[in-house]
Amino acid sequence: MKSTKKPQRQHLLKRLIETNSISAQTQLVEAMASKGIQVTQATVARDLAEIGAIKVRGQNGINVYTVDELPQKQTTTVQHLKRVLGEWTIEVKYSANLVVLRTPPGSAHVVASALDRSGIQGVLGTVAGDDTILIVTENNLKRVSVVKYLKELAGL
Repeated sequence: MKSTKKPQRQHLLKRLIETNSISAQTQLVEAMASKGIQVTQATVARDLAEIGAIKVRGQNGINVYTVDELPQKQTTTVQHLKRVLGEWTIEVKYSANLVVLRTPPGSAHVVASALDRSGIQGVLGTVAGDDTILIVTENNLKRVSVVKYLKELAGL
């Protein structure tokens, strides 16, 4: 088995994810082994987190890993945000300065990532689960404009 450095290992992980429908970390461990690289599932899990890999619902309805299109420090364009919200947002509800956005299972991280990079005025941050995103706004007044903006972009 080859010894590889972290950057090479993570690059190979990205390539495997981009070129295959990978739904489990064990598949990545096996795929890496087939390339001559011995890794543990724990190492794969850490690498997936570091490269920003997330699970999304694939075309066949099975959740698969993907690497987000935008690097962590890059901002999201309004067009990208509109596409993501339009494709993945099912419902937008609110209470006080909190906004709850619902997505299909396994899709919340994609939407939350786009929201975090969008720089929407009045949004303090997001927390994503599997199919739910909690958006915290500065106050109730900001929440009103955030909800209106999100619904407009999502086509709701």
